This record gives sequence, C-alpha cells and structure tokens, in this order.
Amino acid sequence: MDIFTTMITPYTKNGEVDYDTACKYVDWYFENGLNGIFAVCQSSEIFKLTLEERVELNRRVYTRAKELEKQHNRPFTVVSSGHVSDSYEDQVKELNAVWASGTDALILITNRLDLNNEGDDVWIANCGKLLAALPDDVKLGLYECPHPYKRLVTPKILDWCLKTGKFYYMKDTCCDAAVIAKRCKQLKGSPFKLLNANCQTLLETMRNGAEGYCGIMCNFHPKLYAWLGENYAKEPEKADLVQSIIGLFGFTESLAYPLTAKYHMTLCGIPTENIARTRSSEAITDYDRSCMQQMKRMTDYVEKQLAEGK
Repeated sequence: MDIFTTMITPYTKNGEVDYDTACKYVDWYFENGLNGIFAVCQSSEIFKLTLEERVELNRRVYTRAKELEKQHNRPFTVVSSGHVSDSYEDQVKELNAVWASGTDALILITNRLDLNNEGDDVWIANCGKLLAALPDDVKLGLYECPHPYKRLVTPKILDWCLKTGKFYYMKDTCCDAAVIAKRCKQLKGSPFKLLNANCQTLLETMRNGAEGYCGIMCNFHPKLYAWLGENYAKEPEKADLVQSIIGLFGFTESLAYPLTAKYHMTLCGIPTENIARTRSSEAITDYDRSCMQQMKRMTDYVEKQLAEGK
C-alpha cells in the first residue's frame, strides 16, 4: 500500500517559507514509515504561496526525499501540485515549473480544469489542451481539492484519463466507500492508483481495491497508517482496531488545521512557528492544543503496543 502525507508548509517568524524546517518534516515522514509525500498541495497552503515559493518548496522536498531514498534504498515517492491558476496560460507556466523542479508525478487539481462546473466534456477538453503543453514524459495525477469547490471526477473522466496513459495517482476526496469501490473496479489492472484521503473509510476501501492513503492525518500519527497499510490483510482483527482509532482521531481535522499540525510537529521535536497564511495564529486555542497532546499520548501508546506485537 502507498501511504502518503499531505505536506504542510512551515514559516519563519517573519512569515517567509521555512525551507530548512520543511526538510526536517521530510525526514520525520520517512523515519515514521511513510512511503510518499504529496508536496505543494492544499495542506501546503498553495493558494497563498507565490509560484516561486511553490517551486522552491517542491525542489527542496523532492531533493531531500530522493537523498533519503538513495541512502536507505527504500522508495520515497513525491507527487506535487502547485496547480492553482484560473487561466490556461498561467496553469501551463506553473505546472511546467513544478515539473522541472523535480517530482515523480504532477498532480492536477480537478476544479482548475472546469472552473464553472460546466460538465465532463469541458473538463476533458481543457485537460487535453493542457496535456499538449506539458512535456511528453510527464506523469500525472488528479486531486479532488475541496477549494474553491470540490470537482469530483466521473467514470467518463476516469476512462479518458486511462486512455491517455499518463495518469498514475489520484487523491480521492469523495468520502464515499461505495463510490471508491466502483472507481477501483474501473481502474483495476492499470498503473493508475487511487489513494483515499478519508481516514474513516480507509480500511474498507483498501479491502475493496484502493491502493492506500493520502491525507492530513499522516501529519499526526504516520506510524499507524504505515502499520495499517502493511498489515491490514495479515492481521484483519487488529486492523479493525487500528481503523477505529484513526477514524475517531480523524475528526480532529475540524480543529485549527494546519496550525494544529504545526503545533504537533513541535510536540514531536521539530520546533515550528505558529503561523499560517490561511488562518490567524489566534485560531488555535488551548482546547486545540490539549486535544493534540491527548492524541499524541494515545498514539504513542498504540504505536508502542503495535511495535511489540500486542
């Protein structure tokens, strides 16, 4: 199974992107058993980053990930977006810039290809035009980003993507296990992998053909997701228990994310400024911090039990 985190962006005290701390995050993700990072995504606050910041952040993350991959002889995939513009010309510019900075797959935000939700034919026409302006060797993916609106893909779109032979990853945000099962059946036998972003339905969808997880909560307890991805078929009863834990913890997504994730990184020994561009620093409360502390104590305990085979 592929277990990916969505990358958060740290900032310095003066509000600039803290690239050095971002590289420390990459190390932490790797050390905690993940095999992939979704860089410059919504968790990264891409709609609030300049193109130059998106490209440099991606370059740093990709370079460090590939260093770790080579040093430890273990795959560590980076997929990257940064695809935020409305105009075709700007989309071409930013996607080519991110691809040139290094990535294993370039992720297209689905709502950018159908800005006014006009239908599948518009989406397909816009995507085809965009693909023609990207390098021939590009590997692509899809992300049903919720901002500014969630543009879910349809069977017609998936069929079209399969026929291009260029798509390899999809971050699925439909949060519907039945829909995901149908999508997995449609993608079966192809190199196009569906990664579920919804932790509450994760185990059910993996049992029905999903290739893993790509989501927010790997910023908090990546070891639990890594364990589930590796052991869900071998230890089904224990997998049910781990799923129940991560499913309940997933409801903390409603707190002051990504500030909660940055606070949690500090709890994990990577000091991170309480700064975000998508919300005020005051948005994180003592209640939020207490919830993060409680969650970490519990996940530390569960991770220890799993490591000891209990």
